[in-house]
Amino acid sequence: MSVDTIDIKVIKIHRLAEDGHLKAFVDLGVNDVFLIKGVRVVEGKNGLFVSMPVEQGKDEKWYERVRCLNKDVSSIITQKVLEAYTA
Repeated sequence: MSVDTIDIKVIKIHRLAEDGHLKAFVDLGVNDVFLIKGVRVVEGKNGLFVSMPVEQGKDEKWYERVRCLNKDVSSIITQKVLEAYTA
């Protein structure tokens, strides 16, 4: 699939009022047919970054629920989420 055929939209941003590292939860729409809920905006030591949804397993480890397999699409997601968050 070509990156040109992927349309990613920020559907909703839930900003957190707390002063922690987690800044917001974001819902993304993909091609108006797929919804990714729980994308996170996090403040790291090198600035803001985007993290995909995770779930804690019975072994107390954290596992990604959604993973982007294409670096170009991952960059587009990061760009769109951070643009929407900082707007």
